Amino acid sequence: MLWFFIIAYLVLSVGLYFVFPKCGEEGWKGLVPGLNFAVLAKIVGRKPLYALWMLVPIVNIFIYSGLAIDLVRSFGHLKFWQSVLAVLFTPFYAVYLGTNQKAQFEGAILPKEHEYRNQLEEAHKSKNERKLKKLMDENPYKKSGLREWAEAIIFAVFAAAFIRMFLIEAYVIPTSSMEGSLMVGDFLFVSKPSYGLRLPQTVAMIPLLHNRVPVVGGESYLEKPSLKYQRLKALEAIDHNDPVVFNYPEGDSVYVFPDRTWSIHDFRRQSVPPVAAGAIASGISKMVTRPVDKMDHYIKRCIGLPGDSLAIRNRQVYINGQKASNPKNLQFRYRITNPNNAPLNPKALSNLGVSEEDLSNPGLIVLTNEQRDKIKALDPNINLEIADGTQLILANGEPLYKAGSFFPYDAEHFKFTPDNYGPIYIPKKGATIQLKPESIALYRRIISKYEGNKFSERNGEYYINGKKTSSYTFKQNYYWMMGDNRHNSEDSRFWGYVPEDHIVGKPVLIWFSLKEGKLSKGINFKRIFKFAGNK
Repeated sequence: MLWFFIIAYLVLSVGLYFVFPKCGEEGWKGLVPGLNFAVLAKIVGRKPLYALWMLVPIVNIFIYSGLAIDLVRSFGHLKFWQSVLAVLFTPFYAVYLGTNQKAQFEGAILPKEHEYRNQLEEAHKSKNERKLKKLMDENPYKKSGLREWAEAIIFAVFAAAFIRMFLIEAYVIPTSSMEGSLMVGDFLFVSKPSYGLRLPQTVAMIPLLHNRVPVVGGESYLEKPSLKYQRLKALEAIDHNDPVVFNYPEGDSVYVFPDRTWSIHDFRRQSVPPVAAGAIASGISKMVTRPVDKMDHYIKRCIGLPGDSLAIRNRQVYINGQKASNPKNLQFRYRITNPNNAPLNPKALSNLGVSEEDLSNPGLIVLTNEQRDKIKALDPNINLEIADGTQLILANGEPLYKAGSFFPYDAEHFKFTPDNYGPIYIPKKGATIQLKPESIALYRRIISKYEGNKFSERNGEYYINGKKTSSYTFKQNYYWMMGDNRHNSEDSRFWGYVPEDHIVGKPVLIWFSLKEGKLSKGINFKRIFKFAGNK
């Protein structure tokens, strides 16, 4: 990517070297960084200091595009398609203008345009219909209504795409895995620079779409060409209990269904429901491969940082042997019994933030400690007993969690459950671990997939990129993510570590909210403009 910009800039400088003499400026100025843009601004009719905007990230993209369009217009190239080419191929267009003898500078476009507008206003004020009609008929800057709309739409899409790509992106919460803190139906603004802006990797894509084309279906991008992973310096570090948006770590090979996406790893672990599994096994559903930046977005809370040792004992998380602070709205499933057999008031439950999904399984309810206490206050006879995650049975008779369905899927060495897990080490960049049979399951995917090595095991020995080794040094940091709804969250307990290059951004603001994600249930006005980064 760096070489692309270097080559493009060099070609542009050469083009300006030939363009400037046609505009009454010395050619060598086109080769001097900074000065060339100041002179270019002057040529099109702006003050040279206008070029200082080129130093402002993101803004400089629009300034650059505007200068490119004004340059070609100053040579009499006023058509719509010429402006498009000026933006897309500025360096080559500059070379063309500078070397083509037929291309002649007609004067700074902005003062000429301003003068023409003044003439139109004077003719209108003086009610000189004849002059006004002549000026309108001969107006070289006149644009058709279609062109006006096209330029407005293109600019809006262009601006929105760059804001979405580099600054703020909007997301909606589809599931209850973070319920209590982030509710189903919350619309979020997510800051991408906060945890370090990840530069785009996928180049060819439909603007403003993430990975799927609505209605017609299919992926909204081409996997190639692509750029290498690069991330700018973070404005703040990820801390314990920070909410984080990231790309689903197992989302590289997926099967897409109307209600959700299943990974090939879900299928291999037999975690896919029978109907979807049948469609996959029969080939009706085709596997889709995705680059990192086009994998589905998840939002969870960062529980473990690089270098931490993490364990869960009776639902309590421990970090480096110490009790971790729990999120304010931590949720678990409870068994609920009511001796009076009186049904709970749905409206009262909804007002407490208990959704239909929280009540989807008979005899079970998902609650925070605060909700639990308020329900008991409604009826002292109600009994609420926290459920054991390994014994939870869903309405269809299936267990909520199947044996062996927890990362790292090695039942011989790891007897993990959702409520009792670990201890495990969370890899840190530069740290070295010993490769052993009793722990290798934790690191296979890191070594082979996330860090791009060829990894194999033969006769109890390990080979990385063809070389026998007994240790491995991590190339990047990893994080451990979990939902606040601990009994209803697909998180790191199921698919493991989240690599640093999968981090997208920080949720900062709830800008809109629908109750339980349905307009029919109304707007949740209390949540609008609420800070989304609470711990």
